[in-house]
Amino acid sequence: MRLLVDTHTHTVASGHAYSTLKENVEYARDTGMEAICSADHGPGIRGGAPDFIIGVLASLPESMEGVRVFCSTEANILDYDGHVDIPDRFLKLTEFAIASLHDIVIDPGTREQNTAAMAAALHNPFIDVIGHPGNPYYDIDRETVVREAKKLDKLIEINDHSFLYRKGSAPNCKDFLALCKKHGVRITVSSDAHICYRVGGFGLAEAAILEAEFPQELIVSRNLEAFNGYIRERKSRLKD
Repeated sequence: MRLLVDTHTHTVASGHAYSTLKENVEYARDTGMEAICSADHGPGIRGGAPDFIIGVLASLPESMEGVRVFCSTEANILDYDGHVDIPDRFLKLTEFAIASLHDIVIDPGTREQNTAAMAAALHNPFIDVIGHPGNPYYDIDRETVVREAKKLDKLIEINDHSFLYRKGSAPNCKDFLALCKKHGVRITVSSDAHICYRVGGFGLAEAAILEAEFPQELIVSRNLEAFNGYIRERKSRLKD
C-alpha cells in the first residue's frame, strides 16, 4: 500500500513547525506524493497562524512543483460545544478543514464533554475531519464519534504522528480503524508533519491499516483521484 496524499501538514506559519510551504512541496515531489493539504494551526493555539492566512493560501497556485496543494487549516476546538477558532468567512475559503482538540487550548473534560466537542465540531459544515482523535488525553466514546462521522458523511483521521508522540494513542487509533471498518466510515491518513522530512510519513499508520485489513476504498487519501472525489462531494454538500 502506498498512500499518495498527505492531508495534514504544517509550515512555519504554525509557529512551532520548521519548514516553509515550498520545502514541504519539494519534499512531497521528491518522494512521489501527489498532493498535500497545507493545514496550519488556527490562532487559538499559541503562535498559530492568523485566520486570514487562509485567504492568502487560497490565492496561491493549486499545484506547485507538480504537487497539488489543498488550501486547508487545522482549526482549534475551543469549547465542549464544538466551536472553533476560525470564523466561517475564512473556513468557506478552505478546500479541506480539520478540527482538533489541543491541550494548550482546552483542558480535557469528562468523557461526555470531550465526545460532545468532537461530534459538535463535525456538525460545522466546513469541517471535514477531527484531527488526531486517538489522543488518549481526551477520553471519548469513539463509537459515538464514528457514528456521527457516518451520519454526516465526514471522515476520521488516522494520524501517524500520534503513534510516535502521543503515548497511548496506538490502541485508540486501532480501535478507530475497527469501528470505521464496522460502520463503513471513510478515513484519511496523515503525517501531521511539522518539518518537511515527515511529509508523507505514514509508516506506523499504514502498518495498523494493514493489520486491521482495512478496505482501501474507505481511504480517501489513498491517491489524488480518490481525494478529489471526496472534495467534489464536499463542494456539493456545501451548496445544499
